[in-house]
Amino acid sequence: MSSTMEHVTSRAARAGLTVVRQVRSVLHPASDRPAEPGSTASGWLAVTVLCDPSDLADTPLPAPLAELGDDVEVRLTPAPGDKGTELAVRLRERGTSGGERGRLTGSDLTSDLRSALRKAKQLIEVGEVLVVDPAPHGRRTATPGGVLLEAWTKVAPKAGVR
Repeated sequence: MSSTMEHVTSRAARAGLTVVRQVRSVLHPASDRPAEPGSTASGWLAVTVLCDPSDLADTPLPAPLAELGDDVEVRLTPAPGDKGTELAVRLRERGTSGGERGRLTGSDLTSDLRSALRKAKQLIEVGEVLVVDPAPHGRRTATPGGVLLEAWTKVAPKAGVR
């Protein structure tokens, strides 16, 4: 790539990131505020598990959550409408998350937490983590779109819905 093309690509990437930040600040105003070092994270991630709260109170955390150790705080409450148990987790320190770059590369602690919570729900309800078989058509063509699709498919289990 020529240096002019690299410069244009770099500026376009920065502009795109700026747009993403602007949209996120409108949709999730608290998510763009930087946390002070040592402050508690504000965002709980929660799932409803189909079991009685007393069933989970006396058992150890499922392995995916237990592996995160002291980095997370866990809360068990009865789900609204008597529909099971709400299992909620959050990072103790907000500064430990990897941010936008970490989410894109798959090295973000918040993404790991989302994935662990999803796996914990499956272990509690089903007894195993369910996985999707690989695509039957094999690898995609190495076009820019195919490479992007492969990258997003790889980090999708950690992304979740916001």
